Amino acid sequence: MFQQLLFAAVVSGALYALVALGLNLVYGSLRLLNIAHGDLVMIGAYTAFWSFTLLGLSPVVSLATTTVLCAAFGFLVYVVLLKRQLGSPALAQRLEANSLIIFYGLSVILQNGASLAFSATSRGYQFLDGVHSFAGVSATGSMLLLLGVAALITLGALAFLRFHVAGWSLLAVIERRDAAAVVGVNVERVQMISICAGFAIAGIAGVLVSMTQQITPFMGFPFTIAAFVVVIMGGLGNIAAGIAAGFVLGFIETFGVALTSATYRSILIYGIFVGVLLLRPQGLFGKAVQAR
Repeated sequence: MFQQLLFAAVVSGALYALVALGLNLVYGSLRLLNIAHGDLVMIGAYTAFWSFTLLGLSPVVSLATTTVLCAAFGFLVYVVLLKRQLGSPALAQRLEANSLIIFYGLSVILQNGASLAFSATSRGYQFLDGVHSFAGVSATGSMLLLLGVAALITLGALAFLRFHVAGWSLLAVIERRDAAAVVGVNVERVQMISICAGFAIAGIAGVLVSMTQQITPFMGFPFTIAAFVVVIMGGLGNIAAGIAAGFVLGFIETFGVALTSATYRSILIYGIFVGVLLLRPQGLFGKAVQAR
């Protein structure tokens, strides 16, 4: 029983870490609150579903097509909604203040557009649903694939930030945007790549979710909330801590639900969110800043 719960916690944590990674990239580099982030998960899920049911394409193939689709959508959002305003310091400040409203409008459009196109009926498909047992743990092939892909992307992101010059540029923009521009970092390009990557990662998470859960046009909101909880726990813009916080949330949720009831899942998540904001507003892994 404990081994099964432990495995479920690791899978949930890996998914939360992956979803929050995309959100953290966008907030860290652009300082924008993308509350439509979960709806990108929904887009990825529907892309995989229709590719599988209509075209017979494996969700593994959909990982690639969804990456391109969501990255292109991120590029479109950047060019149409954000680029001009980010180019002006005064407009950029206004954009940061109003980003919640902008992305809320985008969320409403995506949700209702999907509902009109696909109806609000829950949908699902079976892929790699055979059960594998090892070390007292039973898992479907789709869960193992989810865990493997999530681990590959999160570890790859950490390695990219640690060892690649473009990763250093991204970290510089996250830490001090103005200082990064002074030393020659192309902030505009970094921001464009960040939003494309953030949208693509959310779409990939959606493909993985579609293999293990029912999907609906309104499935994104819980993922948005979970991603924000993870980002707050790790510290806004702290990529590595955000990934660790994803696993912390996965463990708390899984064992919390096991010890209480599934009806308490939302209470646990919101409770963690409020508790961190009150007790550790800088995040569980951040350092407190003293006012002077």
